Amino acid sequence: MNFRNWIAGLAAALLLSGCGYNDFQRQDEQVKAAWSEVLNQYQRRADLIPNIVNTVKGEANFEQTTLTKVIEARSRATSIQATPELINNPEAFQKFQAAQSELTGALSRLMAVSENYPNLKANQGFQDLRVELEGTENRITVARNRYIKTVQDYNVLVRSFPTNLTAMALSYAVKPSFTVQNEAQISTPPTVSFDKAASQ
Repeated sequence: MNFRNWIAGLAAALLLSGCGYNDFQRQDEQVKAAWSEVLNQYQRRADLIPNIVNTVKGEANFEQTTLTKVIEARSRATSIQATPELINNPEAFQKFQAAQSELTGALSRLMAVSENYPNLKANQGFQDLRVELEGTENRITVARNRYIKTVQDYNVLVRSFPTNLTAMALSYAVKPSFTVQNEAQISTPPTVSFDKAASQ
């Protein structure tokens, strides 16, 4: 009886490995790792914003509407609990994506408006923060692209035969990714230009 159970277990193991079970484990872990890096970079950006806001607040007559939009967008983006489970919930993922996209837009506007304030352009602390923000936005783009690629590989595994049978049996569902429209927007980080400052 024990021998039969052992044979049945071995057969099941071979069947699962042949149907992509191990591939699912590997791909799922890669998706989680890629998503974790996306979250790390978004958190890095969120942590930069209070310093940027405080620096801008020191500029007399700065457009308060622009500043308020950044503060509100950051608040909405950080209010969403960005857990690893978020990538298994398309609706929650979409809300998270929309909030991050809104923050990207608000920051881009803030950087553009700041060009109209010579004191800010001459403020070395502010310029250092701008460079750090640009670097963070670039890291976000790299992390998102890596996530998109790992999700694509995972989703192909979920949808392909015969691994789709394993996916159905073990409840591996397609994971959400960033939309093309959002990707186009976020792939253009806030521009950091010192040309005008240098010419003055």
